[in-house]
Amino acid sequence: MTSQVSPSASQASLAIGQRSLGDPSVRFPLWPPLTSGCPVTSTDSVSYPVEVDYAYDEVPAGLFTTAPGRPRGHERWAPLLPPLRAPGLGEGGTPLVPLGDGLWIKDESRNPTWSHKDRINRVTVSAAVGAGAQGIVVASSGNHGASAAAYAARAGLRCVVIGSAGRPPAVDAFLRAYGAVVLPVPEDARWPLLRRIVERFGYHPVSNVTPTHTGHAFGPEGYKTLAYEIYTELGVPAAVFLPTGYGELLFGVWKGFAELVTLGLADRVPRLYSCEPEAGGPLAAAVRDGVPATRVPVGETAAYAIDCAVGGYRGVVALRESGGHPLLVSDQRMAAARAELARAGLWAELSAAAGLAGYRQLGQAVVEGPVVCVSTSSGFKDRDLLDSAVAADVDPEDWAEVERRVGGG
Repeated sequence: MTSQVSPSASQASLAIGQRSLGDPSVRFPLWPPLTSGCPVTSTDSVSYPVEVDYAYDEVPAGLFTTAPGRPRGHERWAPLLPPLRAPGLGEGGTPLVPLGDGLWIKDESRNPTWSHKDRINRVTVSAAVGAGAQGIVVASSGNHGASAAAYAARAGLRCVVIGSAGRPPAVDAFLRAYGAVVLPVPEDARWPLLRRIVERFGYHPVSNVTPTHTGHAFGPEGYKTLAYEIYTELGVPAAVFLPTGYGELLFGVWKGFAELVTLGLADRVPRLYSCEPEAGGPLAAAVRDGVPATRVPVGETAAYAIDCAVGGYRGVVALRESGGHPLLVSDQRMAAARAELARAGLWAELSAAAGLAGYRQLGQAVVEGPVVCVSTSSGFKDRDLLDSAVAADVDPEDWAEVERRVGGG
């Protein structure tokens, strides 16, 4: 259906409620955000997420056309997002960089805190503001925590980040700069402590609190904007390859394209490919076993940002509804993809290169038409940043050594 509402219509949110992914007929009001999944359809073994529903027949005409003076970032897409009650930082609007042969890289390192997590935290911190919380709490040792701290600071909220040892140096610097309270604890203790802080202090949780992953009710809505941007620049690609941890990004991109179909602007959703480290891969295991979500042991991997032991139903939905597939990629393939991106002038975290690694692993001939690989974050976020070799000084008078280095000898 194509909306006939005037382009000058209000840019206010058209969100009207929440509904269960376990049973879409189970619906709830928009407020308060259900941060522990669906209380009706969830079981002791599976937590079903909820998603936000909208008045799609009221979407302003021309929302997806390019015009001078349009707001940048989330403000542009406000009708199809939950209410943006927290100020933004210019999130979104990241470039599509061509790599040749119909391949495009969506470079999310250009976001304010250098990762895709800014898209989700603008929305979840807005939920905290709307709920009247004095602060937020997040369990993260990486991009999510750094981004949440930035948006909390921007909104004037306190931020507690529960992490484990070995935070990347750049993430630690972000957290200190934004004044977040950092609580390093053993990994298994992170979520119980998060729940206790929510109960004791009334802080709003912006990361997962359930046995299988549900995450924040509003969160993946922020990721939809990535699909909107791809569509406005490229149309509907043949496929999108995404680094995948809990599957929220995967689901958000699927839902964004699915909404374009609902609005009559697109005739299909691209095939989505989840790219998980082969050391774990709970989404691949859930699809293989035909279950909504599962837990797997995680082996050694340097892709710390996506080395999840537990998955969630959102990822299963996105793959099923898009006709896509789960892929498992090795650290070696991710390192090769990261090097390929660097040769093209794009510096990515190892985990961020998983999408390109999956595409190269699958083989170009399998996918016909334009392909987008999402690169989720900057190489500054890798844990081994300070361990990188630094070039030794050279004597400018030692021409033989200068010649050897310049000549690649």
